[in-house]
Amino acid sequence: MFQYLLKRLLIFIPTLVVISLVTFALSVSAPGDPVEAMLNKLAGGDGQASNKLATEKSYIDTRHSLGLDLPIFYFSFSNAASCDTLYRIPKPGHREALERLTYEYGNWPQISEFYHNTRALELETYYVERTDTNATPLGRTKDRLATILYTDNGDEITRLFDEVSENIDNGLGLEALKATYNNTRASWDQVIATQDPSKKYIPAIHFYGLNNQYHNWITSFLVGDFGTSYQDKRPVFSILMDALSWTVMISIISILISYLIAIPLGVKSAVNKGKVSEKITTTTLFILYSLPSFWIGTMLIIYLCGGDYLDWFPPAVSLLDLPDDASFGERFSQTAYHLVLPIICLTYGSLAYISRQMRGGMLSVLGQDFIRTARAKGLNQKTVTWKHAMRNSLLPIITLFAYLFPAAISGSIVIEYIFSIPGMGRVTLEALLARNYPIVYAVMMF
Repeated sequence: MFQYLLKRLLIFIPTLVVISLVTFALSVSAPGDPVEAMLNKLAGGDGQASNKLATEKSYIDTRHSLGLDLPIFYFSFSNAASCDTLYRIPKPGHREALERLTYEYGNWPQISEFYHNTRALELETYYVERTDTNATPLGRTKDRLATILYTDNGDEITRLFDEVSENIDNGLGLEALKATYNNTRASWDQVIATQDPSKKYIPAIHFYGLNNQYHNWITSFLVGDFGTSYQDKRPVFSILMDALSWTVMISIISILISYLIAIPLGVKSAVNKGKVSEKITTTTLFILYSLPSFWIGTMLIIYLCGGDYLDWFPPAVSLLDLPDDASFGERFSQTAYHLVLPIICLTYGSLAYISRQMRGGMLSVLGQDFIRTARAKGLNQKTVTWKHAMRNSLLPIITLFAYLFPAAISGSIVIEYIFSIPGMGRVTLEALLARNYPIVYAVMMF
């Protein structure tokens, strides 16, 4: 037994590592910009240099607080043309464009100079005073420069620079941009003149040490720091703990009720094998198993939660509103009253599965020698069934708990959403819809 447990624990370690790598890879490649999600606005400013600088500073500070200005992993495989510090560029779109330009032209120092010069020219346009005569060319210049920073096609960049030059020449009051533009255009011409695409065929490996995004994420996760929510900036740990209490409570209750009902049904089905009562029980359980929980939940709300029909139960757990000084008995009764329908929806579908497992275990035990010996001793059928046979057939049922328990953590998304239960399932669904990835990946790791 000790060797078995040790083996399982040793298998758990590489399994956790693989799952963490997959989860982290998904988080890195997920669409959207987490910094903009937290700031809830684009870092484009409203046309004033001071506002643009403030917005970009907020963006950079938030990115730093999230640890996104660090290398992704302990090492990376690339080519001799690539830059090993590209992660320092704040905007994801800029990084992607620069990465593709470097792969195409193979001269990162010149590309880096072109990028910083373009950024400087873009910022300088925000210091130009907007007038009625230069509003249109100034706006077009800003637009073209912003587009250049996201473009990886050399011909397109050249065309956009030509349009920038034309707008600067046609706009009254834009003459101050001419010197910076000439410097920026010269740096782009230098990229074209010094290109060396052959470098992309030379493999290279870059090492970053322990101060990287994955290392910081997994070490923080192991000590209970799951990150920060993009929506309200609350710690993910706090959000999940609030939701976990509801999910674990209703799931454990559902599992216990399922076992208490399904085990006797499975035993009766094995003892009455082939009889009409066993066929009726089996058919009924499989009909229940085939009914989708979202449909049953909807029907229960329509017919039992007010409206044109019976008003026996509340339609949503979120309506539970107890005063702070409520007694334990009042809290228990009101909570149980609000959870009746959700627990029914979570329970009925598992009755068929558990009872069939119990039936199979009982049938294998009832045919063994010690059962025939017990009957030969004169023990009645009830004692043989419930004292000898059932005890020895419980092992498959106990192992089922390892299959059912993860549901107690992840929660039932459909049921929690229908009945407005603030549990793990509902929190996960809302996080998915809002692209609140720290919550999604924390649930995935669990």
